[in-house]
Amino acid sequence: MKPYRILLAEDHVIFREMIKKSLLEIPDLNVVGEVGDGLELPEAIARLKPHMVILDIGLPGLSGLEIAEEIKETNPEIKVLVLTMYKTKDYLARAMEARVDGYLLKENAFKDLLTAIDTLRDGRVYISGLLTQQMVDFLASKAGRRPEKPQILSPREQEVLKLLGEGKADKEIAELLLISPQTVRIHVGNIRQKLRIRKRTELMKYALKTGIASLTE
Repeated sequence: MKPYRILLAEDHVIFREMIKKSLLEIPDLNVVGEVGDGLELPEAIARLKPHMVILDIGLPGLSGLEIAEEIKETNPEIKVLVLTMYKTKDYLARAMEARVDGYLLKENAFKDLLTAIDTLRDGRVYISGLLTQQMVDFLASKAGRRPEKPQILSPREQEVLKLLGEGKADKEIAELLLISPQTVRIHVGNIRQKLRIRKRTELMKYALKTGIASLTE
């Protein structure tokens, strides 16, 4: 059997090395790479083709939850295990809405990491035991809450959404607005969060339906 390929995304070097060391002790696990910045992760995923990404929510450059959502949209077969210190229902809810496969607290990382990995490899969702009540509260609130009004987009976000609706790629949008492709991705992530629309194709449809963009221009 080929080793199971894991990519680490954690900006705290010492903690990342400790996680890596514990994983290297497991014969069928292979840490194929590590990054410390959210903007580095898409390229690393494309190059290293991991089976699983262990992802810190608080990455610099691009937040872990935005990255998780992007991974599950473009590479749904990749398992995403969030590694975080946040115990609140709000963070857990945002992670679940981003379709992560596991939510592991850093304080339990070295005790429960292998259990979490095995759970995800079996096709099941892993949530740290300390968060059982938060998970129950999240599911209950999701079942009973009314949709919230979408947040208003900033002028720059509207520009990005307009060009996205016209079918422009990130590189084209960056060139037209004189910003970097990484900045474009950040804006797209913020737009997704505000409009609560995950898929890029659905954002394009939204832009056309609302008149923000037009294919006849």
